[in-house]
Amino acid sequence: MSEEQAAVNEQQQKGQFGVQRIYLKDSSFEAPNVPDIFREQWKPQINLDLNTRSQKLKTEGDEGLYEVVLALTVTAKLGEKTAFLAEVQQAGIFKIDGLEGQALHQTLGAFCPNLLFPYARQAVDNMVIGGSFPALMLAPVNFDAIYAQSVQQQAKQRAEQASEATH
Repeated sequence: MSEEQAAVNEQQQKGQFGVQRIYLKDSSFEAPNVPDIFREQWKPQINLDLNTRSQKLKTEGDEGLYEVVLALTVTAKLGEKTAFLAEVQQAGIFKIDGLEGQALHQTLGAFCPNLLFPYARQAVDNMVIGGSFPALMLAPVNFDAIYAQSVQQQAKQRAEQASEATH
């Protein structure tokens, strides 16, 4: 384990974390080729796009509240035809005290989305079933790995920008 990761782990152990509320912020479902698509053999190509964002909430007297939004877009295609498009923004309000810097960013970018994902997955599945398509249970997502990859990409971009600035 690197010294930086050890420092993040130590700070996370000292910090306080609480879930205030989990809610569905936005959702939509489109099935543009219904009912014709129902007559085709169901072997879809499923594409999952996901994104997260967070913001510190401005509240009087209660510091350390953050909203984290996990946005999922699931597209199912049969050949060139779109069978359905399901979009969900699953959000939560989290109380986070005692975390700063890398530990706070990791909590907002990986830990909170891990908590939100099962709710988002269920919302997508309910919409798909409601559209009369077979159940779609999305595979788990490793947000820790996605976050680590994002940190590496940002570091690489900063290094490239610094290199270009010196030339």
